[in-house]
Amino acid sequence: MGESMTWLQAIVLGAVQGLTEFLPVSSSAHLRIVSGVFFGDDAGASFTAVTQLGTEAAVLIYFARDIARIIMAWFRGLLDKRERNLDYRIGWYVIIATIPIGVIGFLLKDQIRTGARNLWLISAMLIIFALVIAAAEYFGSKQRPLEQLTTRDGLAMGFAQCLALIPGVSRSGATSSAGLFLGLTREAAVRFSFLLAIPAVTASGLFSLPDAFAPAGEGLNASGAQLIVATVVAFGLGYASIAWLLRFVAQHSMYWFVGYRIVLGLAMMGLLAGGVVAAT
Repeated sequence: MGESMTWLQAIVLGAVQGLTEFLPVSSSAHLRIVSGVFFGDDAGASFTAVTQLGTEAAVLIYFARDIARIIMAWFRGLLDKRERNLDYRIGWYVIIATIPIGVIGFLLKDQIRTGARNLWLISAMLIIFALVIAAAEYFGSKQRPLEQLTTRDGLAMGFAQCLALIPGVSRSGATSSAGLFLGLTREAAVRFSFLLAIPAVTASGLFSLPDAFAPAGEGLNASGAQLIVATVVAFGLGYASIAWLLRFVAQHSMYWFVGYRIVLGLAMMGLLAGGVVAAT
C-alpha cells in the first residue's frame, strides 16, 4: 500500500496537470517527474487520468459553442444530406479518429499503469518526440486551414493520439505534429487536437475513477477530497493555458517546446544516472 498524498502534493500536482495538459510537453510526464523528484513517489496513472477530467472540462467550456455547433450539425447531416457541412464532417472525424486509442488503450491498460511510467522511458520519450515535433515544424507546409480537413487527416491524427499512451510523448504534441506533417496550419492542427482529445480523455478519466477513489497499489494515494480539489485546480489553470496556447501558436513556432523537452529529458537522465532519483 502506498503513502497517503498530502494536500500540498495534491494542489501542486493539480496545478502541474492544468499548466501542462495542452502544451506539447506531456502532462503525464510532468506529473510523474514532479511527484518522483519532489515527493519521492509516483502519483499514479489513475490520479493523472482523473485530474485530466478537470482540463477536459476546461476544453468543453472554452469550445462550448464550437462543440454544440458540431453536434447539432452532425445530427442535422444524418437526417439531411444538404446539411453536411464542415462541422458535420468534423463530428465524424472526431468519432472515427477516437476508435484507435479506445481499442489500444483498453488492450494495453495494464502496461500503461506500470512499466510505461519508468522515468528512463519518460526521459527518452521527451527527447525523441521533441525531434518528431521539430521535424513536423520544419517539413510541414502549414498551408491548409481547418476547412480543408479530410477523413485521412482525422485518421492519421487519431492513430498519432495513440502514442500519447506512452508518458513523455504528449497527446497534443503527437496529434498536432501529425497535423503539421499533413500540411495543416498550426492553429488548425491544435484546434482539432483539442476536439479530438475530448472523448478519449473523458472516457479514460471516468474509467479510472474507481481505482483513483479506492487506491490499493503503490505510489501516492489521494483521498476523494484531494482528487476533487486537484481536478478543480487543473480546470482553472487548464482553461487559462488553452487561451494562451492558441495565441502562442498563431505567432510562434513549436521549436520553443522542442528545446524545453530536450533540456528536461537530459536533466532527468542526469538525475537518474547519478542516483538522485529512482526510475520506478
